[in-house]
Amino acid sequence: MREAGLVVAAGLAAMTEAAQPGVSTAELDLIARRVLAEAGATSSFLGYSGPPPFPGVICSSRNANVVHGIPSPDDVLADGDLISLDFGAIVDGWHGDAAVTVAVGRAGSDALALSRACRTALWDGIAAAQVGGRLTDISHAVQTSVHSSGGYGIVASYGGHGIGTAMHMDPHILNYGKPGKGPRLVAGMALAIEPMITLGSAETRQLADNWTVETIDGSLAAHWEHTVALLPDGLWVLTAEDGGRAELAARGVPVSALAD
Repeated sequence: MREAGLVVAAGLAAMTEAAQPGVSTAELDLIARRVLAEAGATSSFLGYSGPPPFPGVICSSRNANVVHGIPSPDDVLADGDLISLDFGAIVDGWHGDAAVTVAVGRAGSDALALSRACRTALWDGIAAAQVGGRLTDISHAVQTSVHSSGGYGIVASYGGHGIGTAMHMDPHILNYGKPGKGPRLVAGMALAIEPMITLGSAETRQLADNWTVETIDGSLAAHWEHTVALLPDGLWVLTAEDGGRAELAARGVPVSALAD
């Protein structure tokens, strides 16, 4: 899973660099396909169950689109856009899954603050994923972090998930809730933690393509995600190049020796 995670990290880094005004989301999808091919990996997303089967190797969700946006040559980035890029890879049957939100060109201060709050909530949620704790400790940490950053909406209809030999596995991870509930967190779990927040209403709707999810009021959305392994001696963020060391150290959380 670490190998798959590093493919995901490389793809997201390449797409982040390329996400400039005038670039289409289809071009970003092509970059991700090249990263997969060069690594000998396959896509977690391409052909994912529909109907219709998902046609891309990335989800590209721009501005009011929250998740599951379909890359298209007609979807061209403009100065000031906020785009969430979600990417999954499979290596030897094991999955990695992560997402970033990228500010295109000169994005406004509200958009930048929204993305920053979502990223912070992701890492606060990861830090709460401790062996011996409960599943909703993660949920509560995400919710607390988002609320401390401002009056952002937390999308309730979608959340994180277990991950391993399939992209989506139990348990489902809400991005809100009281702590101390749900299954016990045990060593060996792998979880994809992924807050999704909005500048306005947290209500969403699915578009006619049966994939793209947008905010019902047209407000901006942000989405950040990492795949993390819970190990006896600490965490290992499998889709972060440094294993999560910098962000977790800032929160006083140990990283597993396997990340060395």
